[in-house]
Amino acid sequence: MYQTISIVAFLVTIGALALNCIISPCRECWRHPLRKVVQLFTMLFIEQKLSPAGVLRKLVYLLALLCLIVLAFTGFYPTLVLGEHISGYLVMVHATFAPVFAICLAVLAVMWARSSRFTGNDWPWFRRVVKRVTLIKSTGEEADRESSGLGQKISFWLIIFLALPLALSIVLSMFPIFGTHWQELLLGIHRYTAVLFFLAAIIHIYLMIRCKTNE
Repeated sequence: MYQTISIVAFLVTIGALALNCIISPCRECWRHPLRKVVQLFTMLFIEQKLSPAGVLRKLVYLLALLCLIVLAFTGFYPTLVLGEHISGYLVMVHATFAPVFAICLAVLAVMWARSSRFTGNDWPWFRRVVKRVTLIKSTGEEADRESSGLGQKISFWLIIFLALPLALSIVLSMFPIFGTHWQELLLGIHRYTAVLFFLAAIIHIYLMIRCKTNE
C-alpha cells in the first residue's frame, strides 16, 4: 500500500512539473538550452556579491540539499525499489545525516522566515475584495525585493511544518514506553510524512530554479 501510494505520488508530481516546463518554459530555454544548463550548474557556486549572511545561507542550503539526497536514497530505495525495510548500513547512513539535516532546516527556517512571510501582494484578488468591501484605499505597499514567490513560500512553510512530525515520529518510536502497535503507527507516520516532505522539497527546489533561471 505504502509503496504504491508513494510511487504514484512521485510520478504524478514529477509529471506535473515536467508538464509545467513544456507548457510554460523558462525564458530562452529552447533558444539557448546549453546556456541554461550552465546557468543551472553555476547555482551551486557561491556568488561574490553575497553578504556573509548570504554566503552562510547558501552553504547551509547546499548542505541541506546534500543531506536530502542522501536521506531520500537511503530511505526510499529499499522501500520503494526493493520492497524491503531499511536495514544495515543504510540505516546507519540515514541516522547519521538525519540530525545534520534537521539542524540545517532549523537554520534555514530562521534565515528565510523574513523573505518567506506572506504579504498582501501574494493575494492580489483578496486585497481587491477587501478594498471593495471596506472602501479602504491602497497604502501603496511595495513588494519586498527579497520576497519569494507564493509557490515557494507555501512549499517552504510546508517543509518546515512537516519536519516536526517527520522527526518526532521516528524519535518517539525509539523509546520503549510505546508498545508494538504504537511503534508501528509512529513508523507509518514517519514514512508517509517523509513522502509528503520530499514532494514539497521537490516542488520548492523546482520553483527556486525557475525563479533563478528567469532572472
